[in-house]
This record gives sequence, C-alpha cells and structure tokens, in this order.
Amino acid sequence: MNTIDRKAAAAAYKKRETIAGIYAIRSAAGGVWVGYARDIDAIQNRAWFSLRTGAHMSKSLQAAWNAEGEAAFSLEPLELVDADTLGFNPEKALRDRASGWREKLGAESA
Repeated sequence: MNTIDRKAAAAAYKKRETIAGIYAIRSAAGGVWVGYARDIDAIQNRAWFSLRTGAHMSKSLQAAWNAEGEAAFSLEPLELVDADTLGFNPEKALRDRASGWREKLGAESA
C-alpha cells in the first residue's frame, strides 16, 4: 500500500460513522462483565488485546481470562445507542445504561 492509499484509508476510517453501545463479556464458567463503548464495533478487538497482554482494567475479568483462556470468552452487544439518544453528555448516558444492565444481569464492570 503506497503512502497516498494509506492516507486515504486513514481518512476514511476517521470519517466513518460509529455506533455506541452496551456489551457483555461472558465466560464459559458463567462470569459476566458489562461495559460500554463509543464504538461498539471496535470494542472486542480492544478488550481482547488488553486481556491478552494482561493489562485489562477489570482485575476480575483479567483473572478469569488468565485461568480459563481466550477460547472460553465471548462478547455480545446488549444495546446499540444512536447519537440522538446519547444527548449532551454521551459518556454519562452510556455509563448509566451500562449500570442498569449490570444490575439486571448481576454482572461486574468490564
């Protein structure tokens, strides 16, 4: 890929529409962790990378990952949220929705 193609690809990536949402990471042993992301399409790659490198912020999720291995985990979107619904403070809106899902599922924070 030449420099012009690379710059065009980077510009297209930055301009793409993102969809925010709430997600759950589930382990085969029954553990559930709920989180939120401004870009739900990219969250699994980000979460798996941090778990593989041992740097995930959730210590309980990291411990379960280390004990059970990558194959025991899956990520599922629970709720997609459009930009109009997020309002003035999208971070707070997502945090509040994730909190509700944690209560509903008896989950920990991802």
